[in-house]
Amino acid sequence: MNRRPTSRSGSASRSAATARADSGRGPSRRRVEHGADRPAPERRPWYRRVPVLVALVVAVVGGLVAAAWFTPVLAVRTTEVVGVVELSEQEVLAALDVPPGQPLPRVDTGGAAARVAAIPKVASARVQRIYPSTIRVTVTERMPVVFTEHPDGTHLLDGEGVDFAVAPPPPGLPKLVADAPGWGDPATAAALEILEAMPPQLREQVGEVAARSISDVSVTLHDGRIVMWGGTDQSARKGAVALPLLTQPGQTYDVSSPDLPTVR
Repeated sequence: MNRRPTSRSGSASRSAATARADSGRGPSRRRVEHGADRPAPERRPWYRRVPVLVALVVAVVGGLVAAAWFTPVLAVRTTEVVGVVELSEQEVLAALDVPPGQPLPRVDTGGAAARVAAIPKVASARVQRIYPSTIRVTVTERMPVVFTEHPDGTHLLDGEGVDFAVAPPPPGLPKLVADAPGWGDPATAAALEILEAMPPQLREQVGEVAARSISDVSVTLHDGRIVMWGGTDQSARKGAVALPLLTQPGQTYDVSSPDLPTVR
């Protein structure tokens, strides 16, 4: 009679222990099943993806540059020559020496401009790449301001004193007389500066300018009258004085001291 209650008591104890065990495992099992405690996937910060993007951009740009540099994708197909007056386009193109079909990025624009500028009649040259397929050459020609006489003919000089051509002078171009006419000669530079400073109404009457030194310049008009100019100082004032002075009869007009001009 004593065993039966003991059996019930043991059975109850086992049931309670099982229940406690189940109650301890139940919530944990549910959390695992529902993933409540599972950590969220780690995201890479945006700045860690930048190197990949940069590498892609560099690869694309590098491919485009290689295609432009080594293939005829951007090849020279047209050459424009701008600014020629006395020169011919053929002279400029021959000096330019840029063959059709050359990749545009490989054209040495500086070297090409230097070759064109080496033409004696060219004062300056500029070479540009005009994408996708054009080379443009802009030329500024030298314009004659005076001429000088030499055993081999008449030489044309521009406003800087550069002797750039042996050719007949244009009508009305003044003759320059100097000991060593040309670029770098101080007397030549003084004569050219005086001509540039003269009023147009006076300059168009000049047939000859004689520069014995930088302070002894005179001009001879087409009608034979002489204007003693002196140096380059006060040239604007001298020009303003010379024009009314030339309305008076005489052969030699001295404006070297513009405040005290004389007529002889």
